[in-house]
Amino acid sequence: MLISINEDDPTPIYLQIVRQIKEQIVTGELQVDDELPSVRDLGDALGISLHTARSAYQTLSDEQLLRVRLGKKARIAPIRESTASEAFDVRQDVSAEIADRMRDLVVHALLQGVSLRVLRSVLDGQIEELAARRAEARNGAEMSVKEA
Repeated sequence: MLISINEDDPTPIYLQIVRQIKEQIVTGELQVDDELPSVRDLGDALGISLHTARSAYQTLSDEQLLRVRLGKKARIAPIRESTASEAFDVRQDVSAEIADRMRDLVVHALLQGVSLRVLRSVLDGQIEELAARRAEARNGAEMSVKEA
């Protein structure tokens, strides 16, 4: 797991950590049951307070992406399987949430003078980058299985 903090980013540090761990889950760089550093080790490695590291892990735990147990290292949680009807309801809820968040980002970008063309280009670039990282992580996992 590689986490870096951007001091120039106005995003709170714990949210920078959350975003990077989520990206690593999505790309397959972090797998179910992978162990994360302890809160203390993460804080020491990044030069941040224990409170900040704990807030990041708690946020991921609240979103059911991380299993945290007292005295044990945090682990990536399995993605819960849902029934077809649950999946439909979840997709509707998630789609609405994503649409709201994207609308906020689009409005913010437009207010900052970013054109719709540039905004589309940025979104396409982000999708391509995550897809490439995901493919790379899968290829790496296949290679390590073949070597074993």
